[in-house]
Amino acid sequence: MTDRDDLLRRVSAKACETTELLPPPATAEEVAQAERALGFRLPPLLTRLYREVANGGFGPDYQLLPLAGEGRTAVNEYRKIRETSGPGADAHWPADVLPVLDWGCGMYAAVDCRSPEGAVLLFEPNGVGDDWHHAWYADSESLTEWLETWLSETGWYEEGADEDGELRPWESAQQRLAE
Repeated sequence: MTDRDDLLRRVSAKACETTELLPPPATAEEVAQAERALGFRLPPLLTRLYREVANGGFGPDYQLLPLAGEGRTAVNEYRKIRETSGPGADAHWPADVLPVLDWGCGMYAAVDCRSPEGAVLLFEPNGVGDDWHHAWYADSESLTEWLETWLSETGWYEEGADEDGELRPWESAQQRLAE
């Protein structure tokens, strides 16, 4: 068993413990269709989450968006957000950054699909004004780290979390938004 296999087993167990009814996993064809619609590939661990655990409906607080299907999905959110993200100075959402969880109040957890590790970002637009790069934070260096934080209940979003732990600005935000 690999470390990723063990991680997915633990994520699946927690998802079953904390979610009343998990949706079925996404099929290989649904993932392939999602990647075609997005125009980029998902990091392998994100694909495995959707294929082996469930098509969303688990995870921190508000839970992962479904990747595929009807209604509100990660693919539909990405396409909608990118359509409203203007070019140049008005750009607020970079290419190849998939929103995977809606925290509410305009905030999202998103996976940088250009990052081999699937870095997880926080988009927090409240009070930013027009300097959109200030709305982006590095939540976790990898999807693995983000999931481990959820499993251990030590994320910034947890009640009683260390309030002194500040999220770091995403260093690539300005450059990626300018593309």
